[in-house]
Amino acid sequence: MLKDFAKLHTFLTVVKEKSFSKASAKLGISQPAVTQQIKFIEDYLDTKVVERKKNGIKLTKEGEDLHRIAQRLEKSINSSEKELLKIINKEFTFIVGASHSIGNYILPKHLGKIKELINNEVYARIALSADVIDQLEDKKIDIALIESPVMREGIIYREWLEDELVLFSNQPLPKQMRVEDFYDCDWICRDETSHTRKLTAEIFDELNVDCATFSIIGVVASPTAIKESVMRSPKTGRPVVSVISRHVITDEVAEGKLFEARIKNYKIHRKLYIAYSKERKHDAFVDNVVNFLSTVRI
Repeated sequence: MLKDFAKLHTFLTVVKEKSFSKASAKLGISQPAVTQQIKFIEDYLDTKVVERKKNGIKLTKEGEDLHRIAQRLEKSINSSEKELLKIINKEFTFIVGASHSIGNYILPKHLGKIKELINNEVYARIALSADVIDQLEDKKIDIALIESPVMREGIIYREWLEDELVLFSNQPLPKQMRVEDFYDCDWICRDETSHTRKLTAEIFDELNVDCATFSIIGVVASPTAIKESVMRSPKTGRPVVSVISRHVITDEVAEGKLFEARIKNYKIHRKLYIAYSKERKHDAFVDNVVNFLSTVRI
């Protein structure tokens, strides 16, 4: 079993997340696969290590012993991996593909640290989530950071950050906007191919909101274009509004240049994802970047 640390890593993740399902999402594998790996460990050791409870999991005494050993092994492996990267020290460019909101507003804060971790140049390519996954499949990028899991064979998806879509304007808005307030605004919309547009349309359908009757003054292709269009709109008359990731407008809201609002009694949450090829599951460079990004909190 020690030759295959992946199963112990799964065990450590189950303990950390206190849940098989949460460990599944974190690791980017199915819940049955998590269960199977834990069963393999228990069969190998001929003892029970994890007990499932209604409110999570509980380690047996043997499980607690295994947890201490696995933690020591993980620390040793991580240390050895860093030494290995120093030995490899080959010249190459690590390419991160990212959707627009992530690539323009989240990733730039971490490029320097990623470069330091792998001791090589790091480039970013920005595109729609589906296009980023196409590039990952074509081996044109090393990892992908996307807004929705565009499911493809041969790719591992790991839940990453929590994101929230909000309404915003360059004029003050009610903190909680009612559905009827939407018709008193002018709208800037994303193009139909974007994940933000599709998710927003689904939410509006749930709320029985007819977007076709909105006063739409523009349709643009990126969150930056939406933000700039709203910021530069007249500050008199009907407010110009749109829907955007909170990550995109954090600075402007803090500076009082933009104002955010939520739909009354409703929040639009979504997960951001890290994706990489199964072929590179044990690639030291990919592992290092993915492990670092998994620690990022915003």
